[in-house]
Amino acid sequence: MPLMLPSGPESTRSIAGVAHQLLAALRDGTADLPPVRSAVLVVVDGLGAIPLRAHAGHARTLSSLMAKKDIAGSVFPTTTASALTSLLTGVAPGAHGMVGYRVLHRATDALVNQLTDWEQAGVDPLTWQAAPTVFEQASASGHPVFAVGMPKFASTGFTRAILRGAQYRPARSAAERVELAWELADAHDGALVYCYLPEADKAGHKHGIDSAEWVTALEDIDSALSRRVPDGVGVLVTADHGMIDVPRHRQLVLDAAGGWHDGIRHIGGEPRMLHVYTEPDADQPRILERWRRDLDGLADVVSRVEAVDAGLFGPLVTDAARERIGDILVVARSNRALYDGDAEDQRGRDMVGQHGGLTLEEWRVPFIRMGAFAR
Repeated sequence: MPLMLPSGPESTRSIAGVAHQLLAALRDGTADLPPVRSAVLVVVDGLGAIPLRAHAGHARTLSSLMAKKDIAGSVFPTTTASALTSLLTGVAPGAHGMVGYRVLHRATDALVNQLTDWEQAGVDPLTWQAAPTVFEQASASGHPVFAVGMPKFASTGFTRAILRGAQYRPARSAAERVELAWELADAHDGALVYCYLPEADKAGHKHGIDSAEWVTALEDIDSALSRRVPDGVGVLVTADHGMIDVPRHRQLVLDAAGGWHDGIRHIGGEPRMLHVYTEPDADQPRILERWRRDLDGLADVVSRVEAVDAGLFGPLVTDAARERIGDILVVARSNRALYDGDAEDQRGRDMVGQHGGLTLEEWRVPFIRMGAFAR
């Protein structure tokens, strides 16, 4: 049976709608956001709503502002390349084409890491991700537009794919980035300012979301966001996705010795959501049946057609996006992860916190209003 996105009373708001809401707030406002002088979008990479609530004592500013219904749903897959692009374009992955962490570039028959491989893969960010960004739309309407992030991200391919239209302003620490974002919003009436905080995601991947390191990152972010917001400036704090801890004994290694590479040309995606690409002459229905049988109870296995028909990648899937989606998709259940045992780089097996799947921990993110947006 095809997978379905999580649903429920708190899941009707999507991160894919945030971009247009912020633009509307610079004009007449929306049901969620009143009109403001300037708007700031703060994205805390990897901060799920459930882990935030579980560690509320370490995030007193954010938790005090977060009501029960202050929740948004991420997109599928729940990974940065897909979800952050949806946040900043207002469309689902099927429309913007960033359908996973590592996907197949069929022209070169090679996997492309959509966060880091742009230059070496010879991929043009302007055509690979062709959907207009919120920054391009805001700039075309005459709004000053800024993106505040870490210095090392200033000129990457991923930045050019999702932040085009914004003036990039680097700052090193979370506190410095928040301070700069507030200053820009205050100094430029009508401004749209994006502020990216990746510290929690980094700590979670390395140590897990229940670790002292993750808690310290959360405390630092919360402290940075406790700074007074300038008058008339609305701030929205959200995330691209959440995270779940995967202990080593919950990993499953898919290697050639176990027959997992029979008829398989590439295994992409990430450990919580694999894009599996079959050989051109492979018996795809047989492979799909075998993977479903052998992963029963461990992962959900669907074909590309089933995933697209179920709307997992959104209501529209472009031809370019369809080409990048795996012939078979494998979504890990519970807190499991699946690894390509024959991949050259096995460093990913050291990751504790992971995402990409469809648990509520990965899918539900905060939607917190601050400053002139606060209720």
